[in-house]
Amino acid sequence: MLKTPDTPGRTAGPRCLSAPLYAPLYTVVLAVVLALLSCGGEEQLVLKVGGIPDQDSTRLARRYGEFADYLSVELNVKVDYVSSVDYAAVVTAFGHGELQLAFFGGLTGVQARLRNPGADVIAQREQDARFHSEFIVRSDLPVYSLEDLKEQSAGLTFTFGSESSTSGHLMPRHFLSQAGIDPDRDFQTMANYSGSHDLTWKLVENGSFDAGALNEDVWDRAVREGRVDTGKVRVFHTTPQYFDYNWTVSGNLDDVYGNGFTGRLQKALLDLNPQEHGRILALFNTERFIESDNDSYRDIEDVARRLGIIR
Repeated sequence: MLKTPDTPGRTAGPRCLSAPLYAPLYTVVLAVVLALLSCGGEEQLVLKVGGIPDQDSTRLARRYGEFADYLSVELNVKVDYVSSVDYAAVVTAFGHGELQLAFFGGLTGVQARLRNPGADVIAQREQDARFHSEFIVRSDLPVYSLEDLKEQSAGLTFTFGSESSTSGHLMPRHFLSQAGIDPDRDFQTMANYSGSHDLTWKLVENGSFDAGALNEDVWDRAVREGRVDTGKVRVFHTTPQYFDYNWTVSGNLDDVYGNGFTGRLQKALLDLNPQEHGRILALFNTERFIESDNDSYRDIEDVARRLGIIR
């Protein structure tokens, strides 16, 4: 991971370096681009990228490391991935201008754009226009619907993911409310927050909680990879669809990086394809990114305001 500069958007220029003689072509191209960028003066522009820490940190480091390398080549700008300890830290960093590009969930994207006027959604994964949450339960419990969950809620414990998660909290809470369940009053104890989707299914699998809700992508991948014991935990309800993850950019990119830069950045996202960039797309659990805009997330904002999560 590249060192994050202290001054937003700029870092001291390193010595000019030559690419290794023997290296994969993509590595050579990246090394040459960064070397050329570093020779232009004492300071160079840096595009800082972040994303909500919604799953395993090792996977996230690989995801954004490879993505940053790709953008460096496509945009001829040094790109740094800035990791964050939790969802709120990403929102705060974007709001303070410490990140110029971030991969948010639906809720955190709304929160970040409210703190950074002029910020725009420029892309989303294809499936984010029809995203779902999964409600899971210990396999030995006779819960097969939200109606069953409501009837048995007084004797059950429940965990969300992160409090700022769209698919792990906001929308599950919304659909629980529609089913007549108050997760802070109706369960045996007040609903828990695990902090991540991976931890949610693990807590239900090991019996720490009876039921929970999480991102469908994380659940499906964990099942596909054989990491979940489906004899101990299972899905009992899939929510209706809603908009979720998105790429959001600061509104001043063209002023800082040059006229047309935002358009070039959006094009770099839309140009990712399975034939050339399969590893990057797989780490984002998608086959492609498509255009999107702020209006797609108005319903998410409305739900968050009705639930008192945004005021």
